[in-house]
Amino acid sequence: MRKQSRLLIAVIVMIAMLGLLAAGCGGSKPQETPKSQGPKGTLMIYTSIYPDIIELVKPELKKKFPDLDIQWFQAGTEKVMAKVAGEIEAKKVQADLLMVADPSYYITLKEQNLLLKYDSPNRKDVKINKDTEGYWTGVRISNMIIAYNTAKVSPADAPKSFQDLLDPKWKGRIAMPSPLLSGTAYVTAGVLSDKYGWDYFEKLKANGLKVEEGNSAIQNKLLRGEYHAVIILEENILKLAAKGEPVKVVYPEDGTIVIPSPIAIFNTSKNQEAAKAVLDWWLSKEGQEVVVKGWMHSVRDDVQPPQGAPALKTFIDKAFKPDWLKLSKENEKIKEIFRSKVLDNK
Repeated sequence: MRKQSRLLIAVIVMIAMLGLLAAGCGGSKPQETPKSQGPKGTLMIYTSIYPDIIELVKPELKKKFPDLDIQWFQAGTEKVMAKVAGEIEAKKVQADLLMVADPSYYITLKEQNLLLKYDSPNRKDVKINKDTEGYWTGVRISNMIIAYNTAKVSPADAPKSFQDLLDPKWKGRIAMPSPLLSGTAYVTAGVLSDKYGWDYFEKLKANGLKVEEGNSAIQNKLLRGEYHAVIILEENILKLAAKGEPVKVVYPEDGTIVIPSPIAIFNTSKNQEAAKAVLDWWLSKEGQEVVVKGWMHSVRDDVQPPQGAPALKTFIDKAFKPDWLKLSKENEKIKEIFRSKVLDNK
C-alpha cells in the first residue's frame, strides 16, 4: 500500500514538472490584445467645410476610427469642383468622400455615373435632401442670410429682406460673396435671379454692391465697418456673435436661402467600406452634434440648432425653394450672366 502511494506521488510530481517545462518552452500562449475591428487604410475627403471645423472634427474621427488615416483637401466649392473635373478628365479621381456646399453639383455627378449608391442606416433620421436612390444625403445645412454691423446700424434700421438692400441708404455699404468662387453664393445668385429677375442684381450693382471672393472676406470687412449690411453665410455670423462681436443675423422676410449640403461616395473609391463607415458617422447623432458645433444646422431633428440660432423649423417654411436641377444644368450660364450684370465694368 505504501509502495502504491509513493508511486502515485511520483507520477503527480512528474506531470507537474512536465507542465512547467511545456510552459517554459512556449506551450501556453500569452494573452493577445484584441485587434480593432474598424476600417483601416487611407481615406481622402474633399470638402468646402471651413478649416477650423475640420480641426474640430479630426479628433472625433480619430477616436472613432483609430486605424484609419483620414486625409483632407479643403477649398471653396468651386475650387473643389475644378480639382474633381481635372481628375475626372485624367480618369483618376483621388477623393473617396465628397462634402461640398452646392447640392446641384451632386446631380451632375450622379448623371455622370460617378457616385456610389449607398443606403446608410442613418439615412432614415435625415429629414432634408436625400437622393431617392441613395447616391447622396444631406449632411449639414448652411443658410444664406443678411447680416449687419450693430455698431453702425440699429435694429430698427436693419434690412428685413433681400429687397431692402436696394434702399439708397445702403449705397456702397453692401456686399456678397462671388458665385464664381463660392458654392453657396452660386445658389444665392440662382435663387434670387429666379425670384426677382436679373434686374435685381443690376439694381444692387447700381446701389454699390461689392463682390468679394468669399464669406470670410466679407465678415472681416463687416466687422471693420466697411460694410454695413451683407449677404453671407449664417455660420460666419453666429461664430462672431458668440465671441461678442457687433454683428447680427437677419432671417429675411422674403425667405432664407436654405442650402442642405450633401455627402457622397465616389464609386471609384479604393476604400469603400471605410467611406461608408465615415459617412455613417457624419449622419449619426454624434456626428451631427459636431456639425452643430461648427455653427451649421443639423439635417436631423433630434439635434439642437447652433448657439444663437433658432430651430430650422421656425424659418424653413418661408425659405426659398431652389430649383436644384436647373442649377445643375445652367451652372455656366448663371455664372456668365452674373459676371456680365454685376462684375463687368460698363
